[in-house]
Amino acid sequence: TDAGGSFYDRGHQYTSAIFVANDEERAIAEASKKALDESDRFSKPIVTPIVDAVPFYAAEEYHQDYYKKKPTHYQRYRVGSGRDRFIEKHWGQADYSSKSSDYAKPSQAEIKARLTPMQFKVTQHEGTEPPFQNEYWDNKKAGIYVDIVSGEPLFSSTDKFKSGTGWPSFTKPVQPDHIVEKKDFTMIWPRTEVRSKHADSHLGHVFSDGPEPTGLRYCINSGALRFVPVEDLEAEGYGDYLKLFQY
Repeated sequence: TDAGGSFYDRGHQYTSAIFVANDEERAIAEASKKALDESDRFSKPIVTPIVDAVPFYAAEEYHQDYYKKKPTHYQRYRVGSGRDRFIEKHWGQADYSSKSSDYAKPSQAEIKARLTPMQFKVTQHEGTEPPFQNEYWDNKKAGIYVDIVSGEPLFSSTDKFKSGTGWPSFTKPVQPDHIVEKKDFTMIWPRTEVRSKHADSHLGHVFSDGPEPTGLRYCINSGALRFVPVEDLEAEGYGDYLKLFQY
């Protein structure tokens, strides 16, 4: 439906095309394109051209298997460009799972290279940052909080409250299926650890001393989060969450 490129990437070299080698393939392609166009899955017409196959030339080596060589950059592109949101909207739930072909958790070396020492300690080694000395404990801006590693949506400012603990606190996750809870016995008394589902980042803990309507307090480390302000949601591929801020 986009004749000018593909998401962030603009220009003819980024447009889609169906290449056919003979009349039989052309007939199949035309029938498939017609069926999709008539399905009303998209609000705009299908503009992908059907053209005769031409000699294929492999791109430069640094382009090959880019999603494997630079998984973190590729995942940021998928989320930030709106690609995953587009797929989820038109084709169903996007899969951020680290076990899926779409998302592979980066190596520890790559994660360490792009995170601060505190972010790495928190997310990869179950660390805890100092209270009142972290980025988001007193953040009052509207927006959502996503996993610092994978970008999966976790919490919203609409559920954030002042707990007095010195850490960002929320009454509930914005995307419950992106949260995994585990029993934590590292202290004298057992606690419930909170981790992100797809990046498996340590986020913090959840306690049953929060305000209504849930009675829960998700006590989360700022170092595990990246804040996306409401004005940037659409541009970064989180447009579906704008409805949270439309009063």
